[in-house]
Amino acid sequence: MIGRIHSIESFGAVDGPGIRFVAFMQGCPMRCQFCHNPDTWDPSAPVQFEWTPEELCREALRYRNFIRKGGVTVSGGEPLLQASFVREYFRLCKEEGLHTALDTSGAIFTPQAVSVLDYTDLVLLDIKTTDDTLHPAYTGLSRTNNHNWMNLLFEKRIPVWIRHVVVPERTADEQHLRSLAEYLQPYLPVIERVELLPYHTMGRYKYQELGIPYPLENMPDLSQEAINQARKYLSSLLPVQIS
Repeated sequence: MIGRIHSIESFGAVDGPGIRFVAFMQGCPMRCQFCHNPDTWDPSAPVQFEWTPEELCREALRYRNFIRKGGVTVSGGEPLLQASFVREYFRLCKEEGLHTALDTSGAIFTPQAVSVLDYTDLVLLDIKTTDDTLHPAYTGLSRTNNHNWMNLLFEKRIPVWIRHVVVPERTADEQHLRSLAEYLQPYLPVIERVELLPYHTMGRYKYQELGIPYPLENMPDLSQEAINQARKYLSSLLPVQIS
């Protein structure tokens, strides 16, 4: 079994608790307007590594002294496009006593994808928007599978960190934030924190290199003041850590 890995980060500090070894898997079925990594979309594009789960685990264990209080995270792209690989990698990591975190859009809801949860300690679930009308144009897919994942994680009582990119003129206003809070309310028993991530244009050059039109060409970066206001407002609505 070979995994196609776009890149790795050996000392990740933002993709789960503690210092983490992060593998970014190649391929994604979504086309989010605000995506800053279009180079991870194509499953067949050139990658940095083509490794077995055993090889990736051995690489992670090189950093055991640094990640022993953190763990490993698999991100993307969308890692569940390679669900069997991720499941086996997580199984090996759990045998070594490492904490495992899955960073997913929830776009893929298949038996193989769900089986990854057998060895998953934490899920970082991206919620792009709770607006069912906006979601298809905004991401290229419906919100159905993402919602199915939220229900499943609640049912299995697996800890969740919610991730939500805040985009000017799209999801930065109080109405959208209030809708997000209302949607998350029933799932609070499993939600440990909500991360509001400010939209930025740092990945624009990648679109130019790939010859892909940049979807939000005239959209400015979200200001620090705006993201601070969004976090403060959501904190008034939800009794969980907002960052």
